[in-house]
Amino acid sequence: TNLDTDEGYFLAGRSLTGVFIAGSLLLTNLSTEHLIGLNAGSFNDGLSVMCWEVVAGMSLVVLGLVFLPRYLKSGIATIPQFLERRFDRPTRVIMSLLFLLSYAAAILPVVLLFGAAGLESIFDVSANFGIGVDSARWALIWGVGSLGSLYAIFGGLRAVAVSDTVNGVGFLIAGILVTVLGLAAVGDGSALAGLDILYREEHPKFDITGDEPGSFLPFGVLFTGMVINQVFFWCVNQSILQRALGARSLAEGQKGVLIGAFLKLLGPLVVVLPGVIAWHMFKSELTASDYLLAYPTLVKAVLPPALSGIFAAVMVGAVLSTFNSVLNSAATLWSFGVYRALLNPEADDRQLVRTGRACSIVLAIAAMIAAPLIDTEGSLYNYLQQINATFFGPMLAVVLAALFTRWVSALAAKTALIVGPVLFFLINFAFHDRIQVWLSEVFGTTEPVHFLHFLAFVFLLTVVLMLVISWVRPADQPPSEPEPSPVDMRPWRHARWVSALVVICTVATYVALAQ
Repeated sequence: TNLDTDEGYFLAGRSLTGVFIAGSLLLTNLSTEHLIGLNAGSFNDGLSVMCWEVVAGMSLVVLGLVFLPRYLKSGIATIPQFLERRFDRPTRVIMSLLFLLSYAAAILPVVLLFGAAGLESIFDVSANFGIGVDSARWALIWGVGSLGSLYAIFGGLRAVAVSDTVNGVGFLIAGILVTVLGLAAVGDGSALAGLDILYREEHPKFDITGDEPGSFLPFGVLFTGMVINQVFFWCVNQSILQRALGARSLAEGQKGVLIGAFLKLLGPLVVVLPGVIAWHMFKSELTASDYLLAYPTLVKAVLPPALSGIFAAVMVGAVLSTFNSVLNSAATLWSFGVYRALLNPEADDRQLVRTGRACSIVLAIAAMIAAPLIDTEGSLYNYLQQINATFFGPMLAVVLAALFTRWVSALAAKTALIVGPVLFFLINFAFHDRIQVWLSEVFGTTEPVHFLHFLAFVFLLTVVLMLVISWVRPADQPPSEPEPSPVDMRPWRHARWVSALVVICTVATYVALAQ
């Protein structure tokens, strides 16, 4: 791919096929924050945490059938670019800055921290090199972060997508192998016998609905904030969508998205079930506060020493795949959404690529500095999701307004993008304890309201705010008509029945595991 052009560097020359899109989607999402974080969640709270993975399949169906055709038809490189065409340039700039803020504050440093913690826990890096644990984590964070940066900065999207696909194959094989070996350890050599023992002896852990009303992830959030979280993440999030936006045709884009949906259904075998296995094997040794050690302890117990190097490579690959993918998306957002839109409207391709690389370098260094400073008390995965939720609801509301209405005004969109995140921060962080006390007094509940319910509440408030502002100050002019699509827009002929199969499998999973 010619990396001197903006399409070559940021969109792989619009040449990606379904296999590379699916592989990159999988590894951009799955990393050590899932491998260690979600398994830590299932160690403490059981299979209810798997809804983060299973529901993603249905969201990818929505992306493939509803969102992706509209995106590819418009020929956009970023979601903020789509908002500029529908609203105005300031809306694009605000959206780009919100994406960049969420990447810098949550995803990039947390991914590096989880990766370093996992490598240290499994491979005893500090002991082997005779250094302190903190020093080992610093070294791992800077080593993996630098490696991931090289792919993103010098290789562009195509190098990221290819490396993600290779790493994705290794991730699934190694992850499933750990699960099989763990079940075999429980079943005295038989994985099927181990699964039967696990299901019988740890039956409460297999309740996918959670224990209402006070579980870590109660079933009720599935119909409120979880829907908003998943639709935003898979249908609007730039770091995910960029692979699909680089598709060479709508058919290849849909194929990649729906293959990714099936792969997400396999996710719980790798990022959830091992946590329950670890609970069965080590519950007398590890306490609830040791949750982050659940997966590393299982790996050290069941993985043959001869495979340790391969597993280390898989873990490093998982970290750098998410890290370099987010860096590439951040560079795209900065170059198109801020630099060209605000600072240099006449920028040529070389200038866009140059400033994108500079953005990646700055964000990578910032993430590597910030990662060791993050407080690891409490659930890091939960922390990551709460930071993301600050932005997800308002941003999704604005994108839906852009896609499906012609009368919501630019003023309404800009106001929603600013007020919405501030409102969620005040509710869920600044005044969280006071609001929880007030809600318990009003509704007579004894358990705190889950943050995903707050996400749904802020989403609805944002929608109402946009409706009121658009009624008071209607849009001045209708949105501009899109230019002809740069790719073949014929859909994949199997898209509908494959989508139906994904939905059926998702519902069947919940029916089979509901208690």
